[in-house]
Amino acid sequence: MVAKILCLARSGQRASFRAGADFKKISGIFLSSVTWYFISICGVSRELWQTCQLLTAGAFMSGQHYTGIADLPHAPHAPLIKAGVLLVNLGTPAAPTIRATRTYLAQFLSDPRVIEYPRWLWYPILHGIILRTRPRRSARAYAQIWRTNGSPLRLGSEALAKALQEQLVLATSGAVKVALAMRYGRPSVAQQITALQHVGVRRLLVIPLYPQYSGSATGSVLDAVAETIKTLRWPPELRFVNDYHDAPGYITALTASIERHWHHHGRSEKLLFSFHGIPERYRDAGDPYFCQCHTTARLLRERLGLGADEVVVSFQSRVGRERWLQPYTDATVRQLASAGVRRLDVICPGFAVDCLETLEEIAIQNRAWFMEAGGESLHYIPALNDDAKLIASLADLVHRHGQGWPEFDPVYDPVSMKARQTLARERARELGKS
Repeated sequence: MVAKILCLARSGQRASFRAGADFKKISGIFLSSVTWYFISICGVSRELWQTCQLLTAGAFMSGQHYTGIADLPHAPHAPLIKAGVLLVNLGTPAAPTIRATRTYLAQFLSDPRVIEYPRWLWYPILHGIILRTRPRRSARAYAQIWRTNGSPLRLGSEALAKALQEQLVLATSGAVKVALAMRYGRPSVAQQITALQHVGVRRLLVIPLYPQYSGSATGSVLDAVAETIKTLRWPPELRFVNDYHDAPGYITALTASIERHWHHHGRSEKLLFSFHGIPERYRDAGDPYFCQCHTTARLLRERLGLGADEVVVSFQSRVGRERWLQPYTDATVRQLASAGVRRLDVICPGFAVDCLETLEEIAIQNRAWFMEAGGESLHYIPALNDDAKLIASLADLVHRHGQGWPEFDPVYDPVSMKARQTLARERARELGKS
């Protein structure tokens, strides 16, 4: 009798859930339809429609939608449990075209970590003005640096990830898997975490490729990871690297890069450290980015043996009329040229891999402005990219943050670990049959 009652209760619960799910589905379709009708009338962009779809989908998600890999922990073919390293860079358009650039910018500039304005105020500006004008200019800029095989940022990031994987294979007997994700564009953070799960990663270390922490970059990566992790039925053990702005290996790698450039091209009168900018109000609200940039610059100056009057720190890539961190790079290169500096070296220590902001903004735009103001030559010192010293520094970072995980134990044996894992799985299956 009790069993019958429980069975009826479960049936009613399932029916209730199906009814609730149907209601949510119908409501979602209705809301999406109304939104699309409004957008059609107002002539707003396709990117805003995609944003609304994401919002309506999230509004009707329930706790029943946790995802996982069915039977993976119990299957006979289940892979050896591994640790994973997820490197995350900013991202890039899929192509140097107006359409691809608009899609990329829509995702990037819709992130509330990047633009901290109320959505009701920001979205009309973004979709009504910015995405109608900026993609054309950005596509032209990307076209100047685009390579025959793709985006410099994507190619450089892939080379970096491959080199780190090779280094960790030697150090951990292949027990650590490295993957690369882009915060905006593809492959996404969610896609790569899912891929790592499929190869047996149960312990995950996330390293944003931003040496200095900022809420608009590093914080946004943490948001993306959290959004993915909270949907998983069985999330991996998680660790997150906030920054490595003063890591000895990172400072050593940058110092060696500058000295190598000086050896081949000679040393200019001044060395400019140009970091990506953020609005001043982010710093005033507690963001440590400004201080960490200056710490990196000070450590580099000391390692290079330079005086305070031989180096300059500036901030680039500002957007809009709001005050950003100062001094601005474009104004600085003009002022230096006007003051009589004829040769200027520029390095961007906040970028692990060369990208639009270094190859086009610094090496093309700012070089032209420096020479227009009376300078003779501006030499851009490339980012570290897959430099061996940077890879060694990142490998050291991985080992330091992986302490306590079995894959980083010097005596770790993947063969015996696989045997123990197989035995435990067989015992679990036997218990399940009893």
